[in-house]
Amino acid sequence: MNYSLGTFLFILFATGSMQVFSQDAKEIIRKADQKRRGDAAIAEMTISIIRPTWSRDMDVKSWSIGTDYSLILITAPARDKGSVFLKRDKEIWNWLPSIERNVKLPPSMMMQSWMGSDFTNDDLIKESSVVEDYTHKILGDSVILGRDCWAIELIPKPDVAVVWGKVLNWIDKDEYIELRSEMYDEDGYLVNEVNFLEIKNLGGRMLPSIMEFIPAEKEGHKTVIRYHQVDYDAQISENFFSLQNMKRVR
Repeated sequence: MNYSLGTFLFILFATGSMQVFSQDAKEIIRKADQKRRGDAAIAEMTISIIRPTWSRDMDVKSWSIGTDYSLILITAPARDKGSVFLKRDKEIWNWLPSIERNVKLPPSMMMQSWMGSDFTNDDLIKESSVVEDYTHKILGDSVILGRDCWAIELIPKPDVAVVWGKVLNWIDKDEYIELRSEMYDEDGYLVNEVNFLEIKNLGGRMLPSIMEFIPAEKEGHKTVIRYHQVDYDAQISENFFSLQNMKRVR
């Protein structure tokens, strides 16, 4: 009887501990995502596409509200200037100034390269939520850039359509800064790795100012985002993210 009671209490305690542990992992991811994304933000950045024999830069300005609304404007070079990408809930649109037309991107295009970079359309204009679309588990501790981190595993929920079979994130323990990410396919093979570098004050928050995106199986390929400034106090309404505004935004 004592053995059975002891076993029952052990199982009850262990189950409760695992639930709390899992909840902690989700809360860590939520805090890191919220710190980076904010409720609303306006950002200016340069995106560098690097290849073994060439490279090119694009200047970009972006507006966003949470995960549902985002608008990305290409401001340079001249050949791409004025191109706009809009995400509004489940819809993604592209304004092409050369033909003065809005084009809706179908789901089949989500995995295609964005502007010749190593990002896909899904990577750049995130349709999935790292907080709600995955289950989370702390795997252990690590040190990156001299900072103590949690290593956290994200597994997609069965009823959610996401690209990755697994994601690993490393989050700074003191300030909830994402420092590294790895994306795996459904067979467990590494597809992409992302390094977050040069932490500085961006919009009043300590955040990495450089995001280095590296495809695992393409030697010499890399896409680097350098953030110049971010405004987390931006006042943006949902009406800003309209098809009409894609033609006017500057």
